[in-house]
Amino acid sequence: MHQLSVVIVNYNVKHFLEQVLISVERATRQLDAEVWVVDNNSVDGSMEMVIDKFPWVKTIINKQNVGFSKANNQAILESNSKYILLLNPDTVLQDDTLLKCVDYMDSHPEVGGLGVRMIDGKGKFLPESKRGLPTPSVAFFKMTGLSSLFPKSKYFGRYHMKYLSEFENHEVDVLAGAFMFMRSETLDKVGLLDEQFFMYGEDIDLSYRITLGGYKNVYFSETTIIHYKGESTKKKSVNYVRVFYNAMVLFAKKHYSTRMAGWFSFWINIAVYVRAILALLVQLVNNIVLFGADFMLMALGFVGIAKYWEMYNKYVPDFYPKEYYWVHIPIYVLVIQFSIWLSGGYDKPFKGYRMFRGGFAGAVLLFAVYGFLSKELQFSRAILAIGAAWSIGIVLAFRVLLDKIKLGGIQFLTSDDKRILIVAEEIEFNRISELLLRSEVKHTLLGRVSVSKSKESFGSTLNSIAETQHIGSIEQLDEIAEIFSSNLIIFSGKDVPASEIMRSMSDFSESEVQLKIAPDKGEFIIGSDSKNEPGELFTVDVKYAISEVYNRRRKRVFDLIVALFLLLLFPVSVFLIGFWSPLRQLYASVFSVFWGSKTWVSYRGLDSSKMLPKLKPGVIFSSNGWTNTSFEGNVNYIYAREYEVGKDIHRLLHFLFNGKK
Repeated sequence: MHQLSVVIVNYNVKHFLEQVLISVERATRQLDAEVWVVDNNSVDGSMEMVIDKFPWVKTIINKQNVGFSKANNQAILESNSKYILLLNPDTVLQDDTLLKCVDYMDSHPEVGGLGVRMIDGKGKFLPESKRGLPTPSVAFFKMTGLSSLFPKSKYFGRYHMKYLSEFENHEVDVLAGAFMFMRSETLDKVGLLDEQFFMYGEDIDLSYRITLGGYKNVYFSETTIIHYKGESTKKKSVNYVRVFYNAMVLFAKKHYSTRMAGWFSFWINIAVYVRAILALLVQLVNNIVLFGADFMLMALGFVGIAKYWEMYNKYVPDFYPKEYYWVHIPIYVLVIQFSIWLSGGYDKPFKGYRMFRGGFAGAVLLFAVYGFLSKELQFSRAILAIGAAWSIGIVLAFRVLLDKIKLGGIQFLTSDDKRILIVAEEIEFNRISELLLRSEVKHTLLGRVSVSKSKESFGSTLNSIAETQHIGSIEQLDEIAEIFSSNLIIFSGKDVPASEIMRSMSDFSESEVQLKIAPDKGEFIIGSDSKNEPGELFTVDVKYAISEVYNRRRKRVFDLIVALFLLLLFPVSVFLIGFWSPLRQLYASVFSVFWGSKTWVSYRGLDSSKMLPKLKPGVIFSSNGWTNTSFEGNVNYIYAREYEVGKDIHRLLHFLFNGKK
């Protein structure tokens, strides 16, 4: 029998899985332990990586996503250990974390389950490290926000137990599913995870059953782990709220009386709908307010220019009719705004070049259409030109203002350039530097911070740093970051102990500096800026243009325009459909494209393109009719990497006049 079995359930988080396995390998060196990875039908190459880099790991590869509970149970049933640890893949352990947990459990036989202190990728404490049981009153206080208003209250704040110190050990009700350290004998007595819970709520259910079995659950503060919360799920989404609260309903039905469970379910469902409506309203308001403010600023500019033109060029008050102000100017503004939106000017983070590009394209479109209007509708090219210039300028100026006053989380002037310090010894510094160069991340490398405590000379630099410049040791990291205005610090996972990385995270938790880890031998750099943000990766993987939001939007707009064009032309093109086969095939799919279940152009052989960004099935393909399978794969890859809407136009025309899908 082993001392410990570590069970990790993976679903498409390859890079995080690699990092956690590196930390687990180090943390189990002084223990007799086995490690299990259960994969729920990932398509990102996770298991190939595990088999290649971690041959000592035991694997279970499912052909479908069986859920978190069942996947854990599969490994638990195969294991043979005194203790079981259920561990999330988006975590990092300290070298002595598991040894401390084993020692504590050995000394406290009354404890059935153990959770540890967790911090996010920014070094901030995660309150779900210690939780109370979600009784109807506790759940009500959580849903209504009373727990947030009175976090230190033992009555209102029991959900996250913030009245208990994060730096002391405490008996708690619920262990976090990200790290559940349990006795095998406890699981034999109370049972495994309930497979009715597909993703959420299973930790609450099992924790409750541990206490019903006569054991204690303990929050163990003497070790800390990193949990990149949010990588596997988007916890702000409406879908997350629905799934999570439905799990709470299932828990209530299982453990509470029928009457109490009914009330619990009622209020939970109310909370789901309220949260969903609020989330949609917030998103709608955020979009409408900014769009509306831009509209008002642009329209006021057009009106002011027109009034000035009346007084000092035409010398006639009210020279332009009312419909010019109430119809034409709003249309001008909406065309420019639509063009900015299509260009990605409303996507966060806001980019000046996208706004300028979109505004300029909108102005060109206005002038192109203006030339085809009747003389009665051609009021003034000068106003159109000056108004378009005003619109572009005022939108850019407005973003600068919002950025300066930090209103609504707007970031506009912030540079994309990463000013990077690398905390590593020389060999790892060179490897990480090379990785950054290959990752296509725009950056300035400031230098190397030594892991040793003595200050040393920095003799090899990139990006024009003088060879005589000296960088201090890790003990002076906060001073170095301030002096060099660093906004990103990368720690070598090989050279810097996890405990030292976590200490540094605490030092920088309130700053704007990002902290990331480059695991030993990994081809990626990993990190997260808050508990609400998913982990961020710098990898040598290709960046696909088709993944960009504005390119996705342009592709959808192109699909709609073509579909509408075909529908409008149907009366005059109906006689062509009979003998023009390509046109007939387009019309056969026009409604599927219009409703979004298909796209005009997509990959050939979607099954062979699982590693590429997902696209809807295509009416025609990106591969120009070539039949060589390997070459088709390359064409799919090129199409995804270098996508622009012009490629779809080209393929559509090629199909129409050559008939090749």
